[in-house]
Amino acid sequence: MKTLYYGDNLEILRNKIPDESVDLCYIDPPFNSKRNYSQIYNNIGGEDKAQAQAFVDTWKWDDQARDGFAEIITNRGGRFTRQVIELIKALELILNKYELLAYFVHMTLRITEIFRVLKPTGSFYLHCDPTASHYLKLVLDAVFVSQGGDYRNEIIWHYGQRLMHNKFKFNAKHDVILFYAKSRKMRLNTVTEPWSREEISSARARKILIDDDGREFIWDNRSVSKGYPVTKQYISDIIEKGKAIDDVWDIPMIPATSAERLGYPTQKPEALLERIIKASSNEGDVVLDAYCGCGTTVAVAERLNRQWIGIDITYHSIGLILKRLAGPTGNELPKDLVVDGIPQDMASARALANRQDDRVRKEFEKWAVLTYTNNRAAINEKKGADKGIDGIVYFASAPGKTERMVIQVKSGGANRGTIATLKGDMQREKAELATLITMDEPTRPMIEEAKNAGQYEHVLMGRKYDRIRIVTVAELIEQGARLELPLSYDAVKPAGSKQGGNQLGLDL
Repeated sequence: MKTLYYGDNLEILRNKIPDESVDLCYIDPPFNSKRNYSQIYNNIGGEDKAQAQAFVDTWKWDDQARDGFAEIITNRGGRFTRQVIELIKALELILNKYELLAYFVHMTLRITEIFRVLKPTGSFYLHCDPTASHYLKLVLDAVFVSQGGDYRNEIIWHYGQRLMHNKFKFNAKHDVILFYAKSRKMRLNTVTEPWSREEISSARARKILIDDDGREFIWDNRSVSKGYPVTKQYISDIIEKGKAIDDVWDIPMIPATSAERLGYPTQKPEALLERIIKASSNEGDVVLDAYCGCGTTVAVAERLNRQWIGIDITYHSIGLILKRLAGPTGNELPKDLVVDGIPQDMASARALANRQDDRVRKEFEKWAVLTYTNNRAAINEKKGADKGIDGIVYFASAPGKTERMVIQVKSGGANRGTIATLKGDMQREKAELATLITMDEPTRPMIEEAKNAGQYEHVLMGRKYDRIRIVTVAELIEQGARLELPLSYDAVKPAGSKQGGNQLGLDL
């Protein structure tokens, strides 16, 4: 089972993940930071920059929050323990229905479902920052401990040093990972990290010596205290056995120049997920990430021969994960991979276009742009409600030179004026090409207006292209219509690839 779900993780957990079917769940949910996170892509040479909003970490006390709150305190469907209900009531008094309460309602609904889908031997790791960890621990205690689960550790992920002095507080350089067990049947594998010679000598307060065979050793004084003769501990044996891991993990952030870096703003290092997956699962076990973002959990689970389930509500993340799994060649997707929730017919495409939830208001446009460009476009988040462009693609026009193509998506109501406006947008953006992706079939006046824009002669390809092209959603789904231009930069860089420009995740 290797399944990537596109949609709301609460709906997917409730409707598609069976009881007690998951061995390990790790989530790195939004932290209620009240920030919009964007992914920044730089073209070779840095002359072209584009950004795509990865996700919004801002919460509102809206209809969705109110409905979730009512669901918990009325115990709709009998899903919630008494402790969970009383906790949310208490938080209402403390937080007074502000954004923070909306965040904890959101998390409580999902943590309840995660407990349900874990096997009795299962483990749960919740990644959070110190500003929210104390409240989230209360939620976890209410859900897990009240039903026979067990709190195991508060893991501190220390990810680096900061040389700059802060005038108001000590520098914050760690995240918190809360580790819980579904029951006392939980399994934990022994995971070690290597010793250095200096650490062995320092930790055991003994000098490293050399015996007659030239082997390094220290004396094991513990044997004396137990009434046994003093014995040698060889350094090579100590190093081979490894050092037991404690609850403070010094794992650095991904360097800016690393091939692992994807440009996703909250990307976590593979070393962090590798430690968690090795500790709390075995080959063939099922690993779940319900907020899979750029796909680090599923990528590491795939490499370590686990089955896995990934869920994300944004197509930006789904496209990024597919690109990551496909590898540098683009042809390495797991053969048994199932992608669920992506439109497969016109009915599901219309359903995506008609979503009313503010969180996914632009998902139809993102899906259309990224599908047409094989996940290589940069999504434009700054356009108005129903005008402007939805995406930009940079293509190679000549050796060492790039040009722009702009893309607009219309879920309905496209007409000749739409093409005329797109022509103006193309000129404003200094783009050589433009594409309109439309749910409706183009009318003859639309086709004529597009043809009147003329053609672009592509030197590298040795052919001419219509400057404005019209592509229907039906062609995307039923005929596999895709962009056929040599692209000089990928808006989603495959992990492991050292080609292409620098990509930096920035908070805007």
